[in-house]
Amino acid sequence: MAVIDRPRRGHRRGRWSALLLGGLLSLMTARLPADDVVGPLGAVGSDTLAGLMLSWGELLTERHPGVRLQLQASGSASAPAALAAGTTRLGPMSRPMNEFEREAFIERHGYPPVELEIARDALAVIVHRHNPLASLTRRELDAIFSESRRCGAEESIERWSQLGVELPGDRIVLHGRNVASGTHDLFRLRALCGGSYRVDLNEHPGSAAVVAAVAAEPSAIGFAGLNHLTAGVKALPRRDAAGEAASPTPQAVRRGDYSLSRSLYLYLNLPPGGALPGPEHAFLELVFSPLGQTVVEEQGFVVLTEERLAEQREWLDSLPPVE
Repeated sequence: MAVIDRPRRGHRRGRWSALLLGGLLSLMTARLPADDVVGPLGAVGSDTLAGLMLSWGELLTERHPGVRLQLQASGSASAPAALAAGTTRLGPMSRPMNEFEREAFIERHGYPPVELEIARDALAVIVHRHNPLASLTRRELDAIFSESRRCGAEESIERWSQLGVELPGDRIVLHGRNVASGTHDLFRLRALCGGSYRVDLNEHPGSAAVVAAVAAEPSAIGFAGLNHLTAGVKALPRRDAAGEAASPTPQAVRRGDYSLSRSLYLYLNLPPGGALPGPEHAFLELVFSPLGQTVVEEQGFVVLTEERLAEQREWLDSLPPVE
């Protein structure tokens, strides 16, 4: 389990200067004065959200020097257990909690966890940058990654020549996320029609590792979070039955039109009518502020709609003040 505690930076990039000033001025209007916000701030959960959480944590520490985020980025599956056990109040997840996880929390605490949407994201199917393949259908994608082929393919696709692609290494090498990640489960449900992965899938603990593996191997294919892509790989659009190719544009991801788009969540252990401690309250004020959503874009994710942000800011403002 990786524990990440990033110290304060002595300076930020020039492009952030104006945004940071505006954001800090906005935060100064918060109900909790800076001097009153001190104490631990821990979070356990998604590796996909690690960079975003840490960037928010850095900005929060610049406003409130007595607060520093400590993040255990061990995968989305670790968040529900930590929340249920009471070892953390914040659980970032790149997928929604399933019914089993929610029921386990309720059985322990007598109330459900609070679910907040903090950003939008998409998964990308990636190949080496020199791979000539232009797009894939869902059926082809399922035939490449899945043993069960629930999307309707008649046979598995194990060689690039089956897709009309000539590569020195004809055999397709598969890379993806491990079972602890929300990315693993989302891809299985959306791309493989809920089927099972092939046993020769190389599983990685993070999307960056998947991207690096595909960039290093011309015969590889993988799936990873959109915000982790580099110049060494290219994302393949999905081709529908009419031959139209769809790509994960920010507009399509925000609307949910792209089939592999998803919401990113932050779950809270907060009893009904309870007040959030100062560090958690200040953290959420930042997340849903204009500055916080600018960080979302900087990290390669897609910002929430203004309507969704307003709903969650209203919920946050309705909480009783910390005594």
